[in-house]
Amino acid sequence: MPDQKKEINITVELDKENVPELIRWQATDDPGNEEAICRAMILALWDHNSKDTLRLDLWTREMTVDEMKIFFHQTLVTMADTLEKSIDDERISGDMRDFCDHFAEKMEIRE
Repeated sequence: MPDQKKEINITVELDKENVPELIRWQATDDPGNEEAICRAMILALWDHNSKDTLRLDLWTREMTVDEMKIFFHQTLVTMADTLEKSIDDERISGDMRDFCDHFAEKMEIRE
């Protein structure tokens, strides 16, 4: 039996065309445990049996192109951080950060 249990709840409200209208999420270990509303999400889960990534990418109609560019850039930077922590390889995570800089330049992101 695990020592702890934490939950992440995601609720997606869809319009008549099955496009997300509202994405809400809440985590039990979030200070205040308040529900947050967001315009986009990327969820990736690793299936070790099939050696495949299961993905769910959603965004609302209100998500702007500029917001999506920033969202992707920030996600890529976070992935570089996670890669470095998980495999302890500064060289490859540094290469990924270099790509993130290149991506931001090409997408003309000014954060």
